[in-house]
Amino acid sequence: MFRRTKTEEPAATVTVKESGKGRPTRSRREAEEENRARAKGPRDKKDRARAQRSKRAEQSARMREAMKTGDERYLPARDKGPVRRYIRDMVDARLCMAELLLPLLVLIMVSQAISPQLSSDLWIATILLVGADTVLVVFKLRRELSRRFPGDARTRGATGYAIMRSIQVRWLRMPKPQVKLGQKLPERYT
Repeated sequence: MFRRTKTEEPAATVTVKESGKGRPTRSRREAEEENRARAKGPRDKKDRARAQRSKRAEQSARMREAMKTGDERYLPARDKGPVRRYIRDMVDARLCMAELLLPLLVLIMVSQAISPQLSSDLWIATILLVGADTVLVVFKLRRELSRRFPGDARTRGATGYAIMRSIQVRWLRMPKPQVKLGQKLPERYT
């Protein structure tokens, strides 16, 4: 009914887009070809093994880096979550007697040559100190977990995780400690 004539057409306005993805959109045919190629995967056994090996190597490199930096995304499942991060920080913020166990055992072996009685006394004192410190860590951990994470099911296995972490020498712990000795911990872990 109503036809526009050439004179009635609005003037074309040119707008410049400030942002964008910086590349042209793929055609449907190109996208389908890429999807088919990805779905097919490597053709022979050697190529498939090579691809899996490189993928595994890349994944373990990311995990190793996460163990050094504490990046939650790439940590193993046993170390993920706010509860486990709090346990790591709590253990790392204090000096545990269990981490001194190895140097004390060397001292006990050296003292065995000097005096067997001294060695025996050092051994008893070491066991008592490590045991008392471990019990203290467990009680403090349980109290803090019930206060900070009430009713959280992820606290299961927390005691064993804390004990194993406290036994390790600080500079050999993985994931690496993210807090300094004596540092005050944040109230919230999310």
